[in-house]
Amino acid sequence: MSVTLRFSFRELAWAWLAATALSGAPSTLWALCTGSDVGEATWAAGAMLLPADSPRPWLFVAAALVHGSVSAFWTLAGCALLPRRHTAPWAVLMAAAIGLLDLRVIAPTFFPSVAALAFWPQMADHLMWGACLGLPLQLMARSRSP
Repeated sequence: MSVTLRFSFRELAWAWLAATALSGAPSTLWALCTGSDVGEATWAAGAMLLPADSPRPWLFVAAALVHGSVSAFWTLAGCALLPRRHTAPWAVLMAAAIGLLDLRVIAPTFFPSVAALAFWPQMADHLMWGACLGLPLQLMARSRSP
């Protein structure tokens, strides 16, 4: 069985980059507005690879690796399912499903530091990821269409 991707590697790479770079904005803004630790989600992501009490610079590097890798996985897995038309809203819906899976099933089972984070700011990050993935894909697909 083969899977045909509806998007080119270039389109996927740009969308992945946008989604990976911008998806943490909601929880970061929430942390700034509430006066909580802006790096809390970063340290939790880093603790997916390293012990939570590791030095902060190491946790930062680990978080970047985790975030980029997980984003790449969901980009490739999800884009096999996303339609070329109305991609952005479908990507946001996909991100909501991924968020529920990540935050309610995977994190509590395997990553307690992530499970300890407030749910809604993290869900907002997932939705932002979907929007930042789907919108570039939709715009690039539209610009290629005759």
